[in-house]
Amino acid sequence: MRAIKVLGDVFVPIIPAIVASGLLLGIMSALNFMASNGFIALDTNNFIYKIADLVSGTSFGILQILIGYSAAKAFGANPYLGAVVGGAFINSSLQSAYTVASEGVQTMVTVIPGVYSFEWVGYQGHVIPIVIACAILAFLEKRLHKIVPEMFDLFVTPLVSVFVTVLVTLVAVGPIFVWAENAILGLIQALLTLPFGIGSFIVGLFYAPTVVTGIHQMYTAIDLGQLAQYGVTYWLPIVSAANIAQGGAALAVAFKTRDAKIKGLALPSALSAFMGITEPAIFGVNLRFFKPFIAGCIGGGCGALVCALTSLAASGTGVTGIFGILLCLAQPVQYAIMFAVAALVSFAVSFVLYKDEPKASEQA
Repeated sequence: MRAIKVLGDVFVPIIPAIVASGLLLGIMSALNFMASNGFIALDTNNFIYKIADLVSGTSFGILQILIGYSAAKAFGANPYLGAVVGGAFINSSLQSAYTVASEGVQTMVTVIPGVYSFEWVGYQGHVIPIVIACAILAFLEKRLHKIVPEMFDLFVTPLVSVFVTVLVTLVAVGPIFVWAENAILGLIQALLTLPFGIGSFIVGLFYAPTVVTGIHQMYTAIDLGQLAQYGVTYWLPIVSAANIAQGGAALAVAFKTRDAKIKGLALPSALSAFMGITEPAIFGVNLRFFKPFIAGCIGGGCGALVCALTSLAASGTGVTGIFGILLCLAQPVQYAIMFAVAALVSFAVSFVLYKDEPKASEQA
């Protein structure tokens, strides 16, 4: 659980930056889509377009630096050293990871002749190796602060910490976690591409229980990994479906209950879930009465199934629910269908299953 909390501490602070670029990227994608299909005339030489295009890719271009800063802060290291570590892994001296697929690995660096060498390739598109590197950075920095004399600490500790961290990560730790991260993303992608949307249905069905346990805080890494590798994320629409479904289930409780207090809690909780914030609906209403929670899970699975069948993808992460459509402007109809299915199925199932608990006087 502590590891999950740390991942949350790493990724949550950078979500606003990802949202800013992601939303703008979604708008740009929608404009380009409409222009290419003749719906609008778009001047790509216009200064506003050029600046918007510049800003839309900025967060993703420096993502490793943002993660380095945030991760170092979460682990208790100097965040600026974390930013340097993150920047080192996307340094222009390294071959861009985005060119490996088309050009192959250009340079191998020998560690032990004839035994071991590693790829001189950047970490664009990778998230977890940067987090692990900052954990190493924090470990080194904290211990060096204790053993290095104060008069040398200012320059010895940062120098040794950053150098050893980058060295160890590039030579040994990085390749292992790059492989592991690619394997995890590959498994998730394989799950999401199972025939008839079965995998997506399973993910949508069980997403809400992971919110209860707190595991969902690590899912941003999946979004970022998919964005880096595919340019879009298929995960976010599924998450959005699961969130919307919990809102639909809570809304059914608000409509069916005769208890004014429950109605007063369920209605705003449902609206909050439709905006992408599910904790009030899950913990305040659905999980409390359990059957609406099950209904929300079923609705989430059905909404996720729509995502799979329509190949719904988002251009960024961090925004779900009603405003999630801004990340899917190239597929607004598909998003609206997903929203309707997730909300209506969960509402209907919850409305059928939910019953007010008898009051103590009635029981007597």
